[in-house]
This record gives sequence, structure tokens and C-alpha cells, in this order.
Amino acid sequence: MEDDAPVIYGLEFQARALTPQTAETDAIRFLVGTQSLRYDNQIHIIDFDDENNIINKNVLLHQVGEIWHISTSPADKGVLATCYNKTSDTKVMTCAAVWRMPKELESGSHESPDDSSSNTQTLELLCHLDNTAHGNMACVMWEPMGDGKKIISLADNNILLWDLQESSAQAVLSSSTALEGKGQLKFTSGRWSPHHNCTQIATANDTTVRGWDTRSMRQIYCIENAHGQLVRDLDFNPNKQYYLASCGDDCKVKFWDTRNATEPVKTLEEHSHWVWNVRYNHSHDQLILTGSSDSRVILSNMVSISSEPFGHMVDDDELSDQEDQHQEEKIKEALQDSVIATYEEHEDSVYAVEWSSADPWLFASLSYDGRLVINRVPRALKYHILL
Repeated sequence: MEDDAPVIYGLEFQARALTPQTAETDAIRFLVGTQSLRYDNQIHIIDFDDENNIINKNVLLHQVGEIWHISTSPADKGVLATCYNKTSDTKVMTCAAVWRMPKELESGSHESPDDSSSNTQTLELLCHLDNTAHGNMACVMWEPMGDGKKIISLADNNILLWDLQESSAQAVLSSSTALEGKGQLKFTSGRWSPHHNCTQIATANDTTVRGWDTRSMRQIYCIENAHGQLVRDLDFNPNKQYYLASCGDDCKVKFWDTRNATEPVKTLEEHSHWVWNVRYNHSHDQLILTGSSDSRVILSNMVSISSEPFGHMVDDDELSDQEDQHQEEKIKEALQDSVIATYEEHEDSVYAVEWSSADPWLFASLSYDGRLVINRVPRALKYHILL
């Protein structure tokens, strides 16, 4: 089998929620949450065995409702949070809760479950993030470098900071703030910055991107009209502390320096429909993944705004003149931002793209029809970056 060939897994239900298992850094593992109105919803634990190019799955029942967002604890492999729809007295609310998966499923394994063990299991509810006073939950973010006890949820126009108690069996609201003003004040998404001692988050509402200090819960920057239409997603550059990517319904992906956010540093216009998702590679921040309703996943090489714009520098003394010239040409060539690959294995809107936490060259994408595709960064590029 070709090394770069995609591996495809089909769920029987529609799905839009995908996350890597953040605390699992040895095995390649993703979690997918389903959206079915008629049946019990599920979380599929997808283990990818990259030596044999096969997928092993386990299924957990998520009986409380359709899953809109899923995220995993950075510190505990067994703990995750979901945002889901709950219907009561003709009203639909999006709620959030923290769960624990069964002990034997916590770690990624390469063993195929035998039939007896592949019976569907249930999640254990640790606690609800009570949003009765705050509105519909859009997403839940874990403190990136933390012990898994601090989470932020976005509910309508509220930012809520929660403290999970010892056993995570209770969530205490430790602080909150609300977005004030006119118009459609609803958060669509947010990201917790891994920089500045994890004291900052960025949020998207309507066409605006805002930065917040989690200690004072005050706004620290605001990018108005960041996109011509709704902003769908954000991600921080893991290696450059002021760099933030955003994407939205204007089909664009934009890169910002939050210290001076009047103009984007770069703009990508490769998609032909709404861009739902943007993700920086955790190890090589020049690699950017985007997923869109045009059914495509695009991998871009944004080398000019990465932390290694000149590649791995070689000491001048070691080079002869001829090599020197060659090195300069290589650098010029390397500085070109470009689309590396466009992936067209999906036939429906791609709602989520995520890099693996265990293998920096591997990523997953999920489309609404329940198709999960696992792809690798092209080998040639991988060696170009490494060598």
C-alpha cells in the first residue's frame, strides 16, 4: 500500500465533532462525536495503527443528545467534555458536560477488540457545566498546559471559567464575563492560548475576533471585521506567541499578529465555500490545515510567517562558495508560501480537521456524512522540513 494513501472510516451517523486525544502522545487516537436525531448518539474512539494502516474502533454511548463539540483533557487520557443538544418542553438547549471513559479504553492500543469486548459501553458523567443562566454552549476549552482542572466554556455571549474539583465530579464557576453591545452577540468558537502562562484566550463572535485575559476576564485586543462574514474558528501558532489564525464564511483564512491587528499578516483564499476549521501543526508551525464546506481539506505551507522562516540554518563556515549559493537558493525557495496538497476524499462539508497528538505528520478530517479520513503529510515535504 502506498505510504501517503488515505485511510477512510465511515460512521453510520452524521458527525461534526472531532478531537485528538490530547493526553495520549504515544498512540494515534481520535474521538468523533455523532449527530443523530433518532438514535442514541455515540463517541467513536478511533485508534490508528500506522504500521499496518488500519483503524481499530471502540464505541461509547452518549445518550444525552447530539454532539456539537468535543474536547479532551490535556492531563488525563480518560476525561473529555462534550457540548450537546438537549430537548426539554419544546425548547432545545446546548449543554456541556465532563465525562470519563471506561478504564480499559483510556489508552490507545493497537489490539483489535475481539467481538465480546466491542459491545458498546457508556460514558460515566463526572459533572455538568451548568449553563441554565448563561445560554447555549458553543465550545469547551481546556487550559492547554494545565492539570486538567481548568476549563473555559463559551455560552451565548458569556465566557465562563470553571474549576473542576478533585475528582472532576463537580465544576465550580470561578469567574465569568459577558460580551456587551448591540447585534448578534453570540460566540461561535474560541481557543486557549498556550503562551503567556495560559492567561489568554481568543474568541470569535460574528465577524469579530477578541482576546481576553483569563485573570481579569477583560478584553485585551479586538479585531473588528476580521472576516467579511461569520468567523468560524481560531487557532494559535504554538511557537510564536502573538500569532493567531482565523477562518470564516468569507472563504478566507487569515493570519494575525495580535499586537497590531489592523491588517492580517497573510490571507489564504484557496477555499470556495465556508472555512469551518483551521489548525496549526503542533511541531512545525508552517503547516496549516483547513477544512471547508467545499468538501476539501487543504494543507498549506505558510513558511514566511512560521518560527523557522529560513528552515534549519547551517553554519556559514561549513559551506564552500558553491554550497553557499545553493543554500541561498534553497532559502529563497523555502520562503515561498504555497498550498502543499488538496485532499478530496470527502463528498460532504468538512466540519473538522485535527492533527494527531502523537504523530506530527498525521491528521484526520471529518465530514458531515460521517466519513473520517486519516492522511499523512506528503513524504517529500516531510523530508524537506526535517533535512
